[in-house]
Amino acid sequence: MPAFLTFALIAPMASFGAPAVGERRESWSRPGRSAVLGLVGACLGLEREDDAAQAALAADYGLALLCVAAGKPFADFHTAEVPSASRKTRHATRAEELAVPKHQLNTILSRRDYRTGAWHLAALWARGASPRWSLSELAEAMQAPGFTTYLGRKSCPLGLPLAPRVDEEAPDAPAALRARFATGPEAGFAAWLALAEEPKFIAMDAEGAPAHAHRIETRRDQPRLRRAWQFDLRREAILGFEEGA
Repeated sequence: MPAFLTFALIAPMASFGAPAVGERRESWSRPGRSAVLGLVGACLGLEREDDAAQAALAADYGLALLCVAAGKPFADFHTAEVPSASRKTRHATRAEELAVPKHQLNTILSRRDYRTGAWHLAALWARGASPRWSLSELAEAMQAPGFTTYLGRKSCPLGLPLAPRVDEEAPDAPAALRARFATGPEAGFAAWLALAEEPKFIAMDAEGAPAHAHRIETRRDQPRLRRAWQFDLRREAILGFEEGA
C-alpha cells in the first residue's frame, strides 16, 4: 500500500493559470498539476533550468486534489505602454521599449483573472519504487521552502501553512484526502471556509483512478519543459467527495 503526502493549498487570492492567449490571463477553478508541482519544486529550491530535476518531479509522483471551494472570480486590469510594432526594430528588454520617443508609445489593456477564498487539499504519492525524493523529503522541504511559495502569482501568498503530513494508512488518495479534511490542521476552519456551499469533489490523475469516476477531463498541465513553458495534455478523473468512503 503506497503512502500519501497531503498538504493544504489555501490562499486569500490565487490564480490557477489556464492556457493564455492575447491580453487575457484566465484562471482555472482549481490548481493544475503544473502549478502544484511548481510549488513543490519551489519548496525543494529547484531552478526552472534544472531540466533533470524538473523532469523527475513531473514523472515520479501522482496527484489528487480535494476541491472544497473554488473561490470567487476576481479580475484585475492592467495598462501598459508599448512601442508600435515594427519589422525593423526588436526590443530585447522592457527598458528598451520605454526608451523610444513618447509619441511612439501606445497604451494597451490586459486582464488577469484570480480566485478569492480558494480552498483545496492536495495528495502526492510515488509512482515508482525509487522516486528522486521520498515523501518525507518533500514534506521536510515544505516546512522550510527553498524559494518563496505562492498560489499562481507572487501577489498570491498562502493564507495557511502547507502543513505537510504523510499518511501511511489510507488505502488510496481519495481516502487520504477525506481523512485530511476531517482531521487535518485546517479542519477547524472548514465550516467557515466552506460557506460558499459548493459541492466538494476530488480530481486526480486518471491513471490509477477508481473506475467509477463521474467523468474524465483533459487538461494541458503536465510539465514537459519548465524553462520553455511547455506543457502536455493530461487526463484527469473527477469523483464525488463521498465515493468510496
